[in-house]
Amino acid sequence: MKGFTLWFTGLSGSGKSTLAHKIEEILLERGVKVEVLDGDVVRQNLSKGLGYSKEDRDTNIRRIGWVCHLLSRNDVVAIASAISPYKEIREENRRLIGRFVEVYCKAGIEALKQRDPKGLYEKALKGEIQNFTGVNDPYEPPDNPEIICETDKESIEESVEKIIRTLELMGYIPAGDLSEDYSPEEEQKIKKRLKDLGYI
Repeated sequence: MKGFTLWFTGLSGSGKSTLAHKIEEILLERGVKVEVLDGDVVRQNLSKGLGYSKEDRDTNIRRIGWVCHLLSRNDVVAIASAISPYKEIREENRRLIGRFVEVYCKAGIEALKQRDPKGLYEKALKGEIQNFTGVNDPYEPPDNPEIICETDKESIEESVEKIIRTLELMGYIPAGDLSEDYSPEEEQKIKKRLKDLGYI
């Protein structure tokens, strides 16, 4: 099986890491080689010392992209989970990696505030925290992601099924039992999206 990169983007608290690790579990069960690069973990190791200026954020995302590129070309599925706020750098990584599947974890600010145990969104909205992505620092949603998970409307299971079924239909992963649970309507939606994007 050829490697590829599954790139989760979205605001803090939108479910990127949760979904990334759920997908990792399923792929490992199917005998697929997988590595997860979580944005927070990468910052503690590969990007230690970087701040939150645009230049530093871009450097961090380029580093994650480079590691994903190395893994993917060696037939590993690289799963990146990082806010990655700027379209230009995500697209740069797409060009570098080639087999690149973007998952946009979409959720409204109200839902994100409710999921935020540290109250960071509230503080940012009050101006107590600066450079907080989605409040007082920009987040640029993807124009044509392969997958959109509306994580404030879908259950984790629904989002996971959507991601796995899309990867199956793209021929990127072997089919498994999950595909049997998918309704014909949901299947058609995924097929239409992939057709519109030129995959099928």
